[in-house]
Amino acid sequence: MDSDNLLGEFLRARRELTTPEQVGLLPAGSRRTPGLRREEVAMLAGVSTDYYIRLEQGRERHPSERVLGALMQVLNLNADAATHMHELAHPGPRQSRTADQPERVKPALVRLIRSWPYTPAIVTSRWMDVLASNQMADALYDGLAHRDNLLRLLFLNPVSRRFYRDWEESARLKVAQLRAVAGADLDDPYLTDLVGELSLKSKDFRRMWARHDVSSGNVATKRFHHHDVGDLTLTYELFNVSGSTGQRLIVFQAEPGSPSAHALNLLGSLAALTSP
Repeated sequence: MDSDNLLGEFLRARRELTTPEQVGLLPAGSRRTPGLRREEVAMLAGVSTDYYIRLEQGRERHPSERVLGALMQVLNLNADAATHMHELAHPGPRQSRTADQPERVKPALVRLIRSWPYTPAIVTSRWMDVLASNQMADALYDGLAHRDNLLRLLFLNPVSRRFYRDWEESARLKVAQLRAVAGADLDDPYLTDLVGELSLKSKDFRRMWARHDVSSGNVATKRFHHHDVGDLTLTYELFNVSGSTGQRLIVFQAEPGSPSAHALNLLGSLAALTSP
């Protein structure tokens, strides 16, 4: 990761994902590279081609709010991606964690999630390490390798492609969430090691990370296939844990009265029978 030119990397990636048709341009012959040309982005954003090239190359690091707003429109950025772009242009204080500062989950929060007999819940770190889970979450993820980190689970465990019925969508969302929480702090040592490991071992992670997608992803629908209770469709919600450095509470719920709700109740009963 080139932490010296984060804004330029982001702009280049999003430019290459934006087609001429999306911005109302007529195709003009064959293109050697995907997406828009630099001069097209510059024209549509109302800046000179030289200025835009300097933005991508990291030689211009202080774009105005007008320029950022224009680029947001040209590159068709959603609210999460626009916020991310502004953070890259104006980075704030960093939240680095050192190895001698292990993360702890508040005991009250652990007691709370473990009091929910039919609601899977986990607490994750900023980098998606699983810091705490309840009995239902343990039952949901039962038997899966790399469940200590949700990204490793997705990209390093082949079984995850059967467990996550919409694997591509789930994986892309997780990578986009990682971009969102990382912001401009991409040289955090823990994140650097995690991204390096996943990039080395998974071509799918490399492909998705290179897109620079960004999403807060606070609410989503997840479809799972569990080895004991079959298919489940669950609502997945994220809550920031107050007083922590990026911890999140993840809660899964099924639509009341649905087949997934019955399957979740069955999973809870099975978990209760097998618990010590």
